[in-house]
Amino acid sequence: MLDLNDIAVFARVVEAGSFTAAARQLGMPKTTVSRRIAELEREIGVRLLQRTTRSLSMTDAGRLYYEQSSRALRTIEDVHRQLADAKAEPSGTLRMSAPVGFGDSFLTGMAFDFLATYPKTRVELVLTDDKLNLVESGIDLAFRTGILADSTLIARKLGSTHRILCASPDYLARHGTPEGPADLVRHQCVIAGASIASAHWVLDGPRGQETVTVTGRFAVNEMQAVRAAAIAGCGIAPLPRGPAEVAIREGWLRRVLGDYTTPSGGLYVVYPSSRHLSPTVKAFIALAARRVSELGIESAAEK
Repeated sequence: MLDLNDIAVFARVVEAGSFTAAARQLGMPKTTVSRRIAELEREIGVRLLQRTTRSLSMTDAGRLYYEQSSRALRTIEDVHRQLADAKAEPSGTLRMSAPVGFGDSFLTGMAFDFLATYPKTRVELVLTDDKLNLVESGIDLAFRTGILADSTLIARKLGSTHRILCASPDYLARHGTPEGPADLVRHQCVIAGASIASAHWVLDGPRGQETVTVTGRFAVNEMQAVRAAAIAGCGIAPLPRGPAEVAIREGWLRRVLGDYTTPSGGLYVVYPSSRHLSPTVKAFIALAARRVSELGIESAAEK
């Protein structure tokens, strides 16, 4: 009867390149490794390895056996790891990255709840609008919005986001409320970008998609500053729905052109493809997925 331990020893010998190295890695005598390989070959009735005093190589049968058996071993290991993770309590340090505005409006509050739920965890939150190299920066997971560029990262789409147009009550009292996209040309607009020149907004509304040219006296390429400018009365601004609705509930902003939004973009959580997801990372991703609906974001599961 085949012994899975013998198959695991065989795979380790192939990967280590020698009986001596495999024995060292497995913590067993070299003679035991050699005996297990011999027993495996005797059980299946074919020679798997060609041995000489100076080299070790696989036979054609050995190569086929390794390819198939190592795949099966990885499956078994994955199942064991999944079962262990299911029982494991999240613990240790979780290092995350997110855009500045997104982190302030959504991620920080969720991190506080996560710490309260899992007392053995710690959170390091890096808020930056730069796209960090996750591996080099030691980031376990990051939140990204918009359209993702091709990369080696694994991405899970949590939902879709869009922006709504808002202005302060003071601004609207002084300048009036636009009734349609065409009215925006007569208003001061907060430009979410690095330059005021040639700014335009694409809006989805009852008549489909419309593009309007906008002007203003203030432009900034960071969303928290856009929100602050709108609250300060600098003009009409496109803001992510979640933080905008918080400001609306507080009375700092009012929504304008309620039938219009910007085109939807994705909200993703990304992590290095080479990194096994720990129970801590999995727990935070699950929490983020549950909280998506609370931000007024269309859940990916609802599509």
